[in-house]
Amino acid sequence: MVELFLLAPAADVETLSDDLLELGALAVTIEDADAETPDEAPIFGEPGMPASRGDVIRGWQRSLMKALFADDTAATDAATLLLAREGGSEVHVHAMQPVPEQDWVRLTQSQFEPVPITPDFWIVPSWHEPPAAARTVMRLDPGLAFGTGTHPTTRMCLRWIAAHSDRTAPWQRVLDYGCGSGILAIGAALYGASNIDAVDIDPAAVTSSNANAQANGVTLHVGLPDLASGEYPVVLANILAAPLKVLAPLLCGHVAPGGALVLAGLLERQIDELRAAYAPWIALDVGDREDGWAMLHGRKPAA
Repeated sequence: MVELFLLAPAADVETLSDDLLELGALAVTIEDADAETPDEAPIFGEPGMPASRGDVIRGWQRSLMKALFADDTAATDAATLLLAREGGSEVHVHAMQPVPEQDWVRLTQSQFEPVPITPDFWIVPSWHEPPAAARTVMRLDPGLAFGTGTHPTTRMCLRWIAAHSDRTAPWQRVLDYGCGSGILAIGAALYGASNIDAVDIDPAAVTSSNANAQANGVTLHVGLPDLASGEYPVVLANILAAPLKVLAPLLCGHVAPGGALVLAGLLERQIDELRAAYAPWIALDVGDREDGWAMLHGRKPAA
């Protein structure tokens, strides 16, 4: 394997990515060429950094593009063709270097260690033994769907589940809306909940959630969003701020009177707008914060 490094202006990145793939690149990644310098440009509104204005920056002003090729001949041919095309003077070959042979499975596994949610609740990949302190263990491997427990939004929701569940009086119905890997639904099941509906718009998430539920010995009803029906004592939604705002009437409609709603996937700077979006139905409070992210929760007024 050989990796070709190119420097390109923002206006050329999309076209150049397509060209690289057509020329045989196995994968193309894009990074800010000015990262960790005074010219670094946050374009996605990362926590702790201001979002760039869409009318000013639609991409990094200088992008470092990394294209993976099967061998140096393929990489050299691609670079030659790209530089020869009209307008190619704006694109510069930065480097070309071989990629060391590695055991990619072992390397991937080494990047995922057991994740503590509480001192006695841990998420543990299948290739690890549970820590001695673990009393509740979720088995979860990285996959196609979002949710491995490493992201702050997921951990905050799982901490809420662990803190608010009661195994002596378990939740009789739970909805995990936007379930991804099924991690929140499985967490609720491990803490005694029953009749759990886990829904997502992505068929890959449905497949992933079913497989992860089976691996943990729990039962979920998994499907597309129209599977959700009626009211639930607990509704969980770890998505993103924009869809959470749009879904406010729907999600609140699924919360039973006196029931709990838990929302995550929003940045701390988005707290007020989310609270305002849900205010007609449920008053939300900040339940947790971590690394610039926030979790909101509230209860629907009793009938």
